[in-house]
Amino acid sequence: MHPDRQPTWTPPPDAKDQPRQVRRILRLFRPYRGRLAIVGLLVGASSLVSVATPFLLKETLDVAIPKGRTGLLSLLAAGMILSAVLTSVFGVLQTLISTTVGQRVMHDLRTAVYGRLQRMSLAFFTRTRTGEVQSRIANDIGGMQATVTSTATSLVSNVTSVVATIIAMIALDWRLTIVSLLLLPVFVWISRRVGNERKKITTQRQKQMAAMAATVTESLSVSGILLGRTMGRSDSLTAGFAEESERLVDLEVRSNMAGRWRMAVITIVMAAMPAVIYWTAGLALQFGGPQASLGTIVAFVSLQQGLFRPAVSLLATGVQIQTSLALFQRIFEYLDLPIDITERERPVRLDRVKGEVRFEDVAFRYDDKGSPILDGIDVTVPAGSSLAIVGPTGAGKSTLGYLVPRLYDVTGGRVTLDGVDVRDLDFDTLARAVGVVSQETYLFHASVAENLRFAKPDATDEELRAAAKAAQIHDHIAALPDGYDTVVGERGHRFSGGEKQRLAIARTILRDPPVLILDEATSALDTRTEAAVQEAIDALSANRTTLTIAHRLSTVQGADQIVVLDSGRVAERGTHQELLEFDGRYAGLVRRDARLGPANGDAEREPMNQDAQLEPSG
Repeated sequence: MHPDRQPTWTPPPDAKDQPRQVRRILRLFRPYRGRLAIVGLLVGASSLVSVATPFLLKETLDVAIPKGRTGLLSLLAAGMILSAVLTSVFGVLQTLISTTVGQRVMHDLRTAVYGRLQRMSLAFFTRTRTGEVQSRIANDIGGMQATVTSTATSLVSNVTSVVATIIAMIALDWRLTIVSLLLLPVFVWISRRVGNERKKITTQRQKQMAAMAATVTESLSVSGILLGRTMGRSDSLTAGFAEESERLVDLEVRSNMAGRWRMAVITIVMAAMPAVIYWTAGLALQFGGPQASLGTIVAFVSLQQGLFRPAVSLLATGVQIQTSLALFQRIFEYLDLPIDITERERPVRLDRVKGEVRFEDVAFRYDDKGSPILDGIDVTVPAGSSLAIVGPTGAGKSTLGYLVPRLYDVTGGRVTLDGVDVRDLDFDTLARAVGVVSQETYLFHASVAENLRFAKPDATDEELRAAAKAAQIHDHIAALPDGYDTVVGERGHRFSGGEKQRLAIARTILRDPPVLILDEATSALDTRTEAAVQEAIDALSANRTTLTIAHRLSTVQGADQIVVLDSGRVAERGTHQELLEFDGRYAGLVRRDARLGPANGDAEREPMNQDAQLEPSG
């Protein structure tokens, strides 16, 4: 568990870049311009209707009641009721459309982030905790929901209401309007300060939530529970999680209380303004200043109260937008991640792949500053032949194999498939051509059939059974109470290691790739299970170009050629017999195997921990 580890790529927020960020947020709503225009019309209509009510009240107090005009009084009363009805109807329609638009924008963001991550190279995921990725999609985008679904509409609605109300107040009495708006600039300044403060706290809070999510994902997975229980660290893990949660409590309190007293002062002052208006009107009457009728004063106070709600809401919306900018910043960081492995504008598509693989002066390093993992690799694997890649831990074996399906891209030289640089092939061709069976078998929490059909969604039941028989796993599946409908459990933990490997092989057989990468596919198995899995591998490898990465040399003795890697370079090459006669590194490895026995593969290389997500060492 690494609760403090963060992604390696996190650009610092730039305050000067905020206008560009706001423009980018607005572009998210561009596909929904039509619906937003309807919302704008509803907002405008609602504002005009609500502003009309104080004028109806003025006429009621100054004309209809004093002069006993019953008909006019009834008409004005009906107008007030109609105004309330229209305002409510417009509000419901406005909420429906704006919420729908907001949720569509949320969907677009989630899909965009997920799609971006699907295009990232394997190197990104070996550096980034799974919980961090999940937190960006769930917590950060989820935290923006209120802003995206209602803030935009609230902003337009409140701005329209404030403008319309101020115009109406000026029409009633411009002097009282000036008195009412004297403190408005101060309020705006206070709200901006509060917004900036909350934005900073929100950034810290989301990072802490991501750290907690990563801790939960790692420690509460099946592998994490097994490790914690067997190492007696359950209490320690609980204490560590409690510390993470305690830090989040502090940030949540600070976030909610940031600027709360200053906003409370604004609320008190706004609520006291009607008393100021009455006081101002009374002084004007007493000292011979300009007088206003009772209806005008009451209507003005009514407008002022109508101004109070949207004005305070507008200030709060400004604070919320500032806070949400921190969340958008974190999402845009993922959307702006550089994609290392991309498809050409006009990629090559191969309808039929023979399977010849060539490594031509291949070099690879994980980053510009790191030491080379591979250097000067020249190997040709004819179509339908087998190549075994052996060598000590850290020699670059797995990395070399992963260059063929473009899990990584070479940093020098090239890898070709049927004479075409794999970087020039379209992704679909490469996915159909190259299959990978690794030491760590990943199974979804779904049925056996669904896991197998992940390789071929339209596979028939007969095809599933045929693939399972070839992988020596059909009889075991058929003996289960639910057969192929049996749910495999989290990461397949209801099945043994050998059974999971055979399921993975059946899945690959179903896909039927002409090129096969076997990465330590049997190194974590006992000898008896390995023999069963090896039979399945032999069936899978028949008539395919096969690259086998192995520590157990007993599994590669029949390969057409064997390459021995040492420190990222080809140290030896030849058949099993040729290399034994040469009596070099390979012969030394064979003697070591004979001395250590069949368990040496396990001793040489531990299975990759998918929770820790470390870069492959072999």
